[in-house]
Amino acid sequence: MFVTWGTKVQEQSREQSAPEDPKKAQTCKYGRPHPVLEIETEKAYAWVQPAWMTQELQSAEAKLQGPRMGQGPSSAQTWELDDFIKDHLQPDTTFRKDVRVVINAVYTFLKERCFQGTPHPVRVSKVMKGGSSGKGDMLKGRSDGDLVVFLNNLTSFEDQLNQRGEFLKEIEKELCQLQGEQNFPVKFEVFRSWGINSLGLILRLSSSDLQQEVEFDVLLAYDVLGDVNIYNKPNPQIYSSLIRECTSLGLEGKFSACFTELQGTFMKNRPPKLKNLIRLVKHWYQLCKEKLGKPLPPQYALELLTIYAWERGSGFPDFNTAEGFRTVLELVTKYRQLRIYWTVYYDFQDQEVSNYLHRQLSGARPVILDPADPTWNVAGSNPECWCRLEGEATVWLQYPCIKNWDSSRVRSWDVPVDEN
Repeated sequence: MFVTWGTKVQEQSREQSAPEDPKKAQTCKYGRPHPVLEIETEKAYAWVQPAWMTQELQSAEAKLQGPRMGQGPSSAQTWELDDFIKDHLQPDTTFRKDVRVVINAVYTFLKERCFQGTPHPVRVSKVMKGGSSGKGDMLKGRSDGDLVVFLNNLTSFEDQLNQRGEFLKEIEKELCQLQGEQNFPVKFEVFRSWGINSLGLILRLSSSDLQQEVEFDVLLAYDVLGDVNIYNKPNPQIYSSLIRECTSLGLEGKFSACFTELQGTFMKNRPPKLKNLIRLVKHWYQLCKEKLGKPLPPQYALELLTIYAWERGSGFPDFNTAEGFRTVLELVTKYRQLRIYWTVYYDFQDQEVSNYLHRQLSGARPVILDPADPTWNVAGSNPECWCRLEGEATVWLQYPCIKNWDSSRVRSWDVPVDEN
């Protein structure tokens, strides 16, 4: 077999059996002749379009047909990712407003009536949304979040732990009372859940018309920050106290709900496109979870990894979504080199906090410290989780969603990792 570029083989017998010259048969709609590949086989000629022509035709078809999103982001082209996020991942704005109305009503109701008439002095100081609902990166359809009820007049983190069951029963009673007294724009349901030797409480808000649902774990939190300006660093003594209690009780990371306000502020003013990239990464994580099951790293770790990738690799409010997605996938494959932390709310100035941070950061990789709670390594302690996710990330790095017209990968951001 041999190949010629836009020419004819001179043998007369073959000229008689060859098809009409494609250069004449095809119109030059792109303003230049269509070169063709002529491949000689034993029986006949096969006329093959070069790659650049196929790509141009596909582009024209895509403009006519619109994005091909039926198979999800893996089959989407790079230029379709933003539309995919907008059409399939962003939650309905009406539902978000309705949820805000309900949470405000819950806060007012609990603050005025919860723990009234009880012998202890504990009262509700504020109620906040945590998780994806509080950070503004909810997914369309079904989302999870935290409803954090802050309590004042406690004296320590341990107080919150010891009286948790009693406090949750009181809050459950008041939420059921609220459910019967008010009409909300969404369905309002309260459930009990049981963990290992502990009572849990769930508030579910849903809209059948909008096909949207959010399920909140009701969490209790010692209001250790009080009325502190959340845009400034808290007093280092707050973190010193947290570190001492967590390490003595063996409960590092278990009081992170107390810092929900700071976690929300950390995300609050991020560019909308970064929040959309986080939605895409979370959607990818959910697909991995459906395929692989447990164990996997916590989803929150992937959210923080995405923020880190953007901060160190881009930093611009407008960026190429495919490049960001590729960067996050590659960081997942480099999980053994991840040592990520922020000094927005805590740093190395206080000696006790500094000593603890050095111990945390010298631990086994990956390390991703919560920006508001230094005792919480969000990456978890099971490397097998990351190993399983690494395999999926490697597969996805071959998909069209991060490839150019010529099948080469889009560029990735230059994000440093710990080589040691």
